[in-house]
Amino acid sequence: MNKERMRCKALEDKVMSAEEAAKLIDAGSTVGMSGFTPAGYPKVLPVALAKRQESGEDLSLTVMTGASVGPEIDEVLAGSGAVARRFPYHTNASIRKQINSGKIHYADAHLSHSSQQFKAGFYGPIHYAVVEALAITEEGNIIPTTSVGNSNVFVEVADKVIVEVNTIQPPELEGVHDIYDVPKVPHRREIPLMKTDDRIGTTYIPCDPDKIIAVVESDVPDRTRPVAAIDDISRKMAQNLIGFLEGEVEAGRLPENLLPLQSGVGSVANAVLGGLADSKFEHLTVYSEVLQDSVFDLIDAGKVDFASGTSITLGPDKAAKLAEDIPKYKDKIILRPQEISNNPGIARRLGVIAMNTAIEADIYGNVNSTHISGTKLMNGIGGSGDFARNGYISIFTTASTAKDGKISSIVPMVSHHDHTEHDVMVIVTEQGVADLRGLDPIERAEAIIENCAHPDYREALRDYLNRAKEKGGHIPHLLDEALSWHSRLAATGSMMPESTEN
Repeated sequence: MNKERMRCKALEDKVMSAEEAAKLIDAGSTVGMSGFTPAGYPKVLPVALAKRQESGEDLSLTVMTGASVGPEIDEVLAGSGAVARRFPYHTNASIRKQINSGKIHYADAHLSHSSQQFKAGFYGPIHYAVVEALAITEEGNIIPTTSVGNSNVFVEVADKVIVEVNTIQPPELEGVHDIYDVPKVPHRREIPLMKTDDRIGTTYIPCDPDKIIAVVESDVPDRTRPVAAIDDISRKMAQNLIGFLEGEVEAGRLPENLLPLQSGVGSVANAVLGGLADSKFEHLTVYSEVLQDSVFDLIDAGKVDFASGTSITLGPDKAAKLAEDIPKYKDKIILRPQEISNNPGIARRLGVIAMNTAIEADIYGNVNSTHISGTKLMNGIGGSGDFARNGYISIFTTASTAKDGKISSIVPMVSHHDHTEHDVMVIVTEQGVADLRGLDPIERAEAIIENCAHPDYREALRDYLNRAKEKGGHIPHLLDEALSWHSRLAATGSMMPESTEN
């Protein structure tokens, strides 16, 4: 192995193949793996573990990560039947099927909470940490690659560590990371991070080399997905969002360069954030989880001065250019552990503007971001709750309809609650903006129906609200009818009102 990548002489005799390292992991173990979105996760060891399972062994592993990861873990390893339990987040279609069928046990958690819970042993002991590294230092410390996530936590608490040194990851990434450990309670003090660009930790994950039982070489790139092009709906949502932010500046509730921006993950979030490139806003900062394509586009456009996250997750084309582009971004980005990037106290201290996506929102401002029809898991809650509850302004975006207009994203009552009306200040669709601050429930409903619902569904929603108001109550509902919206969807695949359905 290249000496620049493996600098610790004491570990030279621990270098081995992925197959040899995979044999060191006992069946029934809990394994913490690096990665946050398809970035910085181990690639060759999960495949080797899958081969063990396929050879006839029953591994029954509990797999913990930072967030979603690449297909080598959530498709190949999970698909082999080796994964019995999975925490704390996922977005992969293959593992989604196994979770919804009950083959894999899954419990959702706020991403900022997962670090503390893993450290405290809420899920039992962590036997192994498997961490992708850019390099191992002379002292045995681990330099991460394109993400940090929970990697530092796994290295700290695991009994044994396996390091996957990825030689295809650009060496220029060294120095981008800022690893700060939050002690267990009751030994905590304030986290000394006062500005988005503050550095408070080390550029490596501290690791006792005696814990490292294997070092494996990899040259497999992050398996990221292409980011969808900005369509008309996303463009209109971005315009509506920008209009709202401009109004906040004019009213004196935001400074001219706004406050640190947080954006959820995915094509819609990327498109909405990217819309700021056409705005008048300048000298912006980002304090978020994932630095997607749009963040780098905004840096290139001179709109963003600095961006803090826990992972770099770019579309394949942009990721391929990462090695040559890193030097020009190095003084403008930083990667932190998710215990810091998603920390509720930091989000509140910095006054983060939280912008996350919804599967559906109801007329009173409750948001479902995880389950289809209330039962089928789509993805975990991720970091949206960390930021929505603690941000200076909490914004949720969604297209007003889904499935070519057959499904309204604005419903009488969400089929699953992730974010209650207490945490949702603003809803944005391509139809407009509903500013819910200071409104009572009926006023919120009227604002959401008139400004955010698709015209094809407004009359049905108005009719529901009016009839519910006749029944009375602070938050009036017709419970059977509210549920029937989702029953109709399950039965017919459509929510179209009878007057407009063909």
